[in-house]
Amino acid sequence: MTAVATLPPNASLGQRLSGLESGQRMRLAVGAVIAIAIVIAGIVMGSTPDWRVLYANLADKDGGAIIAQLSQMNIPYKYTDGGSAILVPADKVHDTRLRLASQGLPKGSVTGFEMMESNRFGMTQFQERLTFQRGLEGELTRSIQALSSVQSARVHLALPNQNGFFREQQKPSASVLVSLYPARSLDRTQIAGIVHLVASSVPELSPSAVSVLDDTGKLLSAPADGSGDARGVDAEQLQYTQNIEQSFTRRILDILEPIVGKGNVRAQVTADVDFSLTESTSESHRPNQTPDSGAVRSQQLVETGAGAAGGTGPAGVPGAVTNQPPGNATAPINGPAQSLAAAGTAGAGALGGAAAGGKRESIINYEVDKTVRVVRGSTGQLRRLSAAVVVNHQAGKDANGAPTTVALTADQIDKMTALVRETIGFNKDRGDSVNLMNAPFAVDTQVEQVLPLWRQPEMLDLARNLAWPIGTVLLVALVLLGLVRPGLKAMARPPVVEAAAEDDQQADGQLDALVADGTERPALLTNSASDMIPAPTPEELRLESARKLARENPVAVANIVKGWMGSEAPAGA
Repeated sequence: MTAVATLPPNASLGQRLSGLESGQRMRLAVGAVIAIAIVIAGIVMGSTPDWRVLYANLADKDGGAIIAQLSQMNIPYKYTDGGSAILVPADKVHDTRLRLASQGLPKGSVTGFEMMESNRFGMTQFQERLTFQRGLEGELTRSIQALSSVQSARVHLALPNQNGFFREQQKPSASVLVSLYPARSLDRTQIAGIVHLVASSVPELSPSAVSVLDDTGKLLSAPADGSGDARGVDAEQLQYTQNIEQSFTRRILDILEPIVGKGNVRAQVTADVDFSLTESTSESHRPNQTPDSGAVRSQQLVETGAGAAGGTGPAGVPGAVTNQPPGNATAPINGPAQSLAAAGTAGAGALGGAAAGGKRESIINYEVDKTVRVVRGSTGQLRRLSAAVVVNHQAGKDANGAPTTVALTADQIDKMTALVRETIGFNKDRGDSVNLMNAPFAVDTQVEQVLPLWRQPEMLDLARNLAWPIGTVLLVALVLLGLVRPGLKAMARPPVVEAAAEDDQQADGQLDALVADGTERPALLTNSASDMIPAPTPEELRLESARKLARENPVAVANIVKGWMGSEAPAGA
């Protein structure tokens, strides 16, 4: 058997490695390599984020805009095979989507007239017309999406084929589907603007043939037959009614909450509003007035008879000069009346007493007093109010002093009802009604379910984040304890003596040399500290060497002592 060479205590690492067996060196090298590989894999896997899909099936234009924006926001990203999806770290998916949405990305794959640039050879007339229609729809979609309230839109055009017969030609029509942002709406002017935009972009398209719908299927534009709004009730009218009801409800809460406490009263008000437009015309006449107070409209005075000629007969030289028509009769409106009798008398005297007869007529027209009144009823007139109020029981204590609820008295209910009536402007003739009820409110006793600690989302995320580091550490520790540590221990301890017989012989020789030495050892005969000399003697050094040998190789020393005890005493001893 060959013995391993004894290494000095200050041996280098290379010397210690060379002193190991080949199997031990192999296990130590394999363990070190595996430990380093596990550490590197743990670091790489721990630093690699969990990628999730941000957007998929994007157009090239939208994908480029999103990539440019991600680069500006310093957010890591990567593509899938073919570039059909963009991936970002899982913890940044929702935040990135919100930030991109605030900038209007992605805008969607809407193509316009650029489709006409890719016309291929051999395209038929139908394909050209279809491509033009799709391009026109895309351009209209882009224009409608430019509105601040519109999130997305789709435009469908029905363009019939035109022929040479004018009477048989069909008119085009269009349909627009808009999707609005949350809490956004389109007013009448915006809807009319969309209709006018589409009608102006298509030749021979009438605005009445354009239909605008929202994403819930409601028709926003007027129907084609011109019968008015197909929704039956205008959105502005509904909003006006809701504002009235909310205003009265807020008034009731403001007047009752200081009395019963906040949260102890519930109120609902229903308003019946008349939005019909009425118009009435009335004409009234006052009774006939007296002639003195009446206004004369016209007056006519007619006189006939001999007296009307002034009492003289025809006179003058016969001829053309005297054959002239008489002048215009004067009939003053408010002039003095002429006396017919006096005129007749004068005429009769002038005519030499000829019997004369006369007639006089006076016609006076007075203005008729009348009043014409046109009344147009205003829209949004309040016809009736109905208020329902529920008040919670008041907090109190029972006979034992325990907290309980106490109902309101009839006097308190009457006073609160009167307050509500005054608050909403109660009108009995209008048919308003107010109902106030006192009842205990139901207390929600549902206990919120508490998830165990190991099922909470925060703990699950923490476990996922710590799984790789902890697993890496445990695996490295296992490799170190199983492979590396035994090799290191073998390097640290002294080599094992393989040939026990050779060690026994060496130890026996050393002990024999010590025994054969006949020098007196006074240091061994005394234990007094005063007899010890400062410098060690050679005998002390040899004795110390024997002790060291006994400590380092007790088996060999034990075998030597055992051999001494079993051998015979030498002769002459």
